[in-house]
Amino acid sequence: MKSRRKFLKHSAATSALLATPYVWSSQSVWARDLNSKPKVAAIGVGGSRGRYNQGGYIARKAAELGTMIAVCDVDDLHTAEFNKSLGGKLSMYRDYRDLLEKEKPEVVTIGTPDHWHVPISIAALQSGADVYCEKPLTLTIQEGIDICKVVEETGRVFQVGTQQRSENDNRFLMAIAIVQSGRLGKNVNAFASIGDAPDDGPFESSPAPSNLDWDLWLGPAPKAEYSERRRKEFRWFFEYSGGKMTDWGAHHIDIAQWALGFDHSGPVKARAKGEFPSIVPDNFDWDAFLEGKQTLPSGFNTATNFSIDLEYENGSVLNVSDHYKRANSNIDFGNGILFEGEKGRVFVNRGKLEGKIVEQLSEKDHEEINERVAKLYKGRQTGHHMRNFFESIEDREQPISDVLTHHRTMTSCHLCNITLMLGREVKWNPQKENFLGDDQANALMARGSRKVARANS
Repeated sequence: MKSRRKFLKHSAATSALLATPYVWSSQSVWARDLNSKPKVAAIGVGGSRGRYNQGGYIARKAAELGTMIAVCDVDDLHTAEFNKSLGGKLSMYRDYRDLLEKEKPEVVTIGTPDHWHVPISIAALQSGADVYCEKPLTLTIQEGIDICKVVEETGRVFQVGTQQRSENDNRFLMAIAIVQSGRLGKNVNAFASIGDAPDDGPFESSPAPSNLDWDLWLGPAPKAEYSERRRKEFRWFFEYSGGKMTDWGAHHIDIAQWALGFDHSGPVKARAKGEFPSIVPDNFDWDAFLEGKQTLPSGFNTATNFSIDLEYENGSVLNVSDHYKRANSNIDFGNGILFEGEKGRVFVNRGKLEGKIVEQLSEKDHEEINERVAKLYKGRQTGHHMRNFFESIEDREQPISDVLTHHRTMTSCHLCNITLMLGREVKWNPQKENFLGDDQANALMARGSRKVARANS
């Protein structure tokens, strides 16, 4: 396993708003004939109940706008099922490297477990493909630095699946526009509630299904015995994901930082209190664990409850919690973002945008907010994240959920986890992208990577 230190050295009151039309600048995407549509390959598609799997969902969306030619999944049943759903004429692969080498797709969708996102994305970009990858994009801060470099070097179009930037009836875009218009005042803080996480385990191991290449599923992560819970609930294992921080946090932290004006930068401090599952001992050496030098029982190990403050250079604070409740107040919510300034507050989640400021918007205010939303979305029609990606392929501009802003979001997500792991405040330099005088925290920016053998296709 590669040393991490060596690795670090190299690199409802809103109906008037909702009804306003937007300009769609690239109608030609829909008009292209079958032969001229880009050739698409799907890597990671879920299965049996796979029509609800996000990887299969995004691949089917891409198939509506391009020409699907191939599918890849480490589970042969998933591959066959996806192929059958699209007519049974796709080339099928178990190893993404074989697909990229033999098919040369122009577009790749990636819906694998999180720890595979960056390795496959980089390979696809370097093969010449434009990429749509599910969130969260990165497993570590260093992965974000690396993939930003590759996107820049290759000049390919890269969209991350943070659909709140495009969909949900523009509620999040309108919230951002309201904050950035100054209606809440100059000193705005944000409170993002993202839900708690389970504490369960240890789990018994069992033989992996014959249709699954378990070693390839594990990929760059440390060796581990198979269990159904480990495979299907991977988000609660730090080996493959980052818990609620990189799950819902990847959505809400993204919107909050965009509204506060730090989507291309990030916080300068992070401090936290929280709890980990019962299998994690006190004062656990997370660095050794993530390097594969220390083990835990086979159970969920990401934070279960937490309250984290991310502080920015202008003094603004973004609080990230599993459930936000303010004493002596009716403010109490389990999922959403509250923006608050000296002039008022607005609350937004996928179902609503509310607050007195929203209710009191005049017709002229509505027009201004819509103009801001259109500018935020670069003048394109909102409402369809995948369409935004294909429009960007057409005009060679980066899409609404570009790699750099998502890297900055994910950096903040990782900062949340790192301050929880260390149990103390950390100081971050968003320009140099490192921790200030903190070797222990810097060691958690990256981790070793296991060499991955070719699949037995």
